[in-house]
Amino acid sequence: MPEDFRLAVDSLAGAHIRPEIEVGPIRPPQRLAPFSHALGAEVQQIDDSEGLHEDDQGSTFGRLILLHDPAGHEAWNGTMRLVAYVQAEVEAALAMDPLLPEVAWSWLADALGVAEGDTASSFGEVEVTALGGTVTSTTSVRYGDMAGQPRTHQLELRASWTATDLGLGRHLEAFCEVLSAAAGLPPVGVTEL
Repeated sequence: MPEDFRLAVDSLAGAHIRPEIEVGPIRPPQRLAPFSHALGAEVQQIDDSEGLHEDDQGSTFGRLILLHDPAGHEAWNGTMRLVAYVQAEVEAALAMDPLLPEVAWSWLADALGVAEGDTASSFGEVEVTALGGTVTSTTSVRYGDMAGQPRTHQLELRASWTATDLGLGRHLEAFCEVLSAAAGLPPVGVTEL
């Protein structure tokens, strides 16, 4: 394992994650790059009186995958690529809002410090290039004996960017900021009344 990759993976442990978000290693994809590491994240609902419930199923989850190619990759413009996937259940009114894709993309751009229309940033501890991705809003309707709500709405954000430094803790924090926004959590330090 290359030293750069090991240092990048180790740096993820330094991220400050909200208590509502559970993060842990998952199996990474095997064929996208010579070296890869993946984390799964899920927003758990917290009941103030009882704390986090381990058996609760979060409706917002995601994956952050670190890909490393020591030889570099022309499309990446570097050797370390982060790939993010976020899925969240959303309310019908939000799912029907024509601005939802722009708003969801702004969550990521703001968290990474990328100005509108740019694909690169140098924001505090985060430096990225070659940012790109998609936002999809879907509605699923169940029929017949299918269990669950008859109509559900999902938001999916898929993005990737190249990290220009080995300190990736802030990248994981930015990813978790997107999860928080997608789940509708209040900003850190703000209490809902």
